[in-house]
Amino acid sequence: MTRAYVSNERSSTVTVVDLASGKAVADWPVGHRPRGITLTRDGKYLLICASADNAVEMRDPQTGALVRVLPSGDDPEQFFPSNDGKLLFIANENDAAVTAVDLAAGKVAWQVPVGEEPEGIAESPDGKWLLVTSEEDSVVAWIDLATRQVVEEMETQTRPRHIEFTPDGAQAWVAAEMAGVVQVADVATRGIARTITFAPPGVPAYKVMPCGIRFTPDGRTAVVALGRAGHVAVVDVASGAVRGYVRVGERPWHLAILPDGKRALVANGTSNDLSVVDLDKLAVTSTIPAGESPWGVVLGR
Repeated sequence: MTRAYVSNERSSTVTVVDLASGKAVADWPVGHRPRGITLTRDGKYLLICASADNAVEMRDPQTGALVRVLPSGDDPEQFFPSNDGKLLFIANENDAAVTAVDLAAGKVAWQVPVGEEPEGIAESPDGKWLLVTSEEDSVVAWIDLATRQVVEEMETQTRPRHIEFTPDGAQAWVAAEMAGVVQVADVATRGIARTITFAPPGVPAYKVMPCGIRFTPDGRTAVVALGRAGHVAVVDVASGAVRGYVRVGERPWHLAILPDGKRALVANGTSNDLSVVDLDKLAVTSTIPAGESPWGVVLGR
């Protein structure tokens, strides 16, 4: 990986960061209110949720040129490219639905109703499950991808915003923003097995609002953005114990783990910058300017 791409929600731009130099090298104008950002599985295209345009933009990751606009359903916020690279699963916040788009055809393949205000979305590593969080209903929908049916609605604590599978697929971690916790679901039982709480030093509990979660490549460590708390938490996956906290910028939203597994790049939504975090030293090593309200981060070449 040589580049990071950052969606800036308020400036409607994408900041391109050169990872070798740690500097922003471009700022591309994109659709209105970009939030979710990812790459196709082959790395050929950059995908951006232009939420206010009700569209997903497909762009050239080298130049930023618009290649195609994909149908997305109403108010796309987060999305997930299928493991086989054929579909893009999109959470439609205003539609209470998940839309699957055929990337080759550029058309909607199917849609499934879910709970109100869906946001977090992820496919299990084995391709069996698609999990979707419902902020309003405080549930996670378990969609069986073989039948395209919701087979269970798992209750969570208040306002689940993001969901992430561990690399081995055994667990799904759910960030319950308003409850201030991360809940760990056991995939085998489809039930909550553990709830992780956070207490960064000197921060009142009401400011702890977990959102983005990422795992190191070895699956041993999770990094959780704590929103208004202005910190990220570094968590041991096996025990669920918080190893430590790192003060970053204001309102960290989402993040990416760099390929070495030793650093994280954190998007800070109200300080308009990115923090590079050393996960061993639990310290910020540099800060990179971004656009207005950086939201999501994805790594590419």
